[in-house]
Amino acid sequence: MHTPLFIKVCGLRTEQAVDTAVREGADAIGFVFSDSPRQVDASTARALARRAPEGLLTVGVFRNQPLDDVRALAERSGVRAVQLHGDEDRGYYDALGAAGWTTIRGTAVRDRVPRRGELGEDLLLLDAAVPGAGVPWDWSGDRFTPPEGKWLLAGGLTPHNVQDAVRATSPWGVDVSSGIESRRGVKDPALITSFLRAARTADRPRPRPEGRPA
Repeated sequence: MHTPLFIKVCGLRTEQAVDTAVREGADAIGFVFSDSPRQVDASTARALARRAPEGLLTVGVFRNQPLDDVRALAERSGVRAVQLHGDEDRGYYDALGAAGWTTIRGTAVRDRVPRRGELGEDLLLLDAAVPGAGVPWDWSGDRFTPPEGKWLLAGGLTPHNVQDAVRATSPWGVDVSSGIESRRGVKDPALITSFLRAARTADRPRPRPEGRPA
């Protein structure tokens, strides 16, 4: 029996976007704390995260920020997980994991396919070379061998291509941000709904051996 596809909706900034993602069955929602059109402050993220049910994973997204800043923002916002999307070393992951946060490593496929746990992370997220740009990478190419376990596919996913992407790569989960926007940084509730419904009904040919995060 297949484990249900884990779906993360990222870059949320409004109550409407959060409420739509929750209503349509997202498993995780993300708030961007790094420099981005989707950036929010800790108090905004905290207010939005409180609208999510207890079982939904709330994620703070960071990129090449000092560890103390990451810790402080994660604490003030109340997120349950931290996603590091830069050149952070294992010390970041060890420190944040020891403090109780679920850790997610966001990275691109370059000379080789990364594997989950190489830096001590709980989840691996494979993205395009420029995260958040809405440009798909060659996840269907012959050179890409999907990793095992808990990994999320990201990078240019939309309501129109997510089913093909899931069939091609059989990820444990998917992550979307730019593909559900009416313009850069502005989420479209109709696109959020379309993406979640398309992803939820995607045919994933191979089961993942591991379960969902606590």
